[in-house]
Amino acid sequence: MRRLARAAMIAAPLMAMGTVADADTFVRMVSGPSGGSWYPLGAKIMQVMQEKIDGIATSNTSGGGISNIKAVSGGDAEIGWSYAHTTFNGYTGKGKFDKAEKDIAYFATLYPATFQVAVPKDSKITSFEDMKAARLSPGKTGWTGTAFAESILKAYGFNFEDVKNNGGVVHFVSYTESVALMKDGHVDVFMAATSMPQASFIELNHSPGLRFIGLPEDKLEAIIEANPGYIRGAITAGAYEGVDKDIPSLGIVTNMIVNKDLPDDLVYNMTKVFWDNHAAFAEVKKVWNSVTLKNALNGSAIPVHPGAARYYEEMGVGKSS
Repeated sequence: MRRLARAAMIAAPLMAMGTVADADTFVRMVSGPSGGSWYPLGAKIMQVMQEKIDGIATSNTSGGGISNIKAVSGGDAEIGWSYAHTTFNGYTGKGKFDKAEKDIAYFATLYPATFQVAVPKDSKITSFEDMKAARLSPGKTGWTGTAFAESILKAYGFNFEDVKNNGGVVHFVSYTESVALMKDGHVDVFMAATSMPQASFIELNHSPGLRFIGLPEDKLEAIIEANPGYIRGAITAGAYEGVDKDIPSLGIVTNMIVNKDLPDDLVYNMTKVFWDNHAAFAEVKKVWNSVTLKNALNGSAIPVHPGAARYYEEMGVGKSS
């Protein structure tokens, strides 16, 4: 409990759902950028948990797949969103992690996400090969989408520094800022790992209009082989206006993790409330309809928190349910 009790004067600026004056426990979530799916879903999840679990107050703040692992492991948050392969890399100290983040535990598997890359519809860019001197907006440093972008560029033989040296620009900014930059003509390529359809792409598809960039089969194979945990994905036909056929891309499974030191009873209650209120979360984003209890542990490659494990055992849920 050492990291849970927080003074009200510190917690108040973070609160979106209420006050902490009468709460014994403060549960902080790190989710995603305001223009994505994680943030509004995270806000609703924290609101429901505060309403349904006695003695807790909650908050939801923005983050990214990589930075959220570090925040939860480091005690700066109690629960966070990420991706299954990012979670494993963080726990083992691989990939973008310079040390093993061992103070995390698995909470739940959610839904698949797709890496989406778009350019203005009148752009001369038709492939990643054409981005060597472009103005890119791949997401903030520490976001999984940015790591996706790096993996793809590496498969094409260049990186962000090469883009800059060639006269291009790399904007490590939020989805909201990316939209503004593209609308103002300051960005050639917008990239994001998120669910479909995603609000930022919908807005840009309306104005100035978008064209999505996919990956050829040979590059997909090479990138997936070099990055365990990446899966095949696609910007599916009909996901956005003008997309009339599937566009091959990379995919990944979203998940949630908690700090391993959270009390078992608290995490048990959090897990129960999380699954008992599935319908409330589906009202926020339709993608939540693809989140199922039977798949709650699929893709989990780190220890499941004992409190969550107790709930899943009671419900007969396993990795292959």
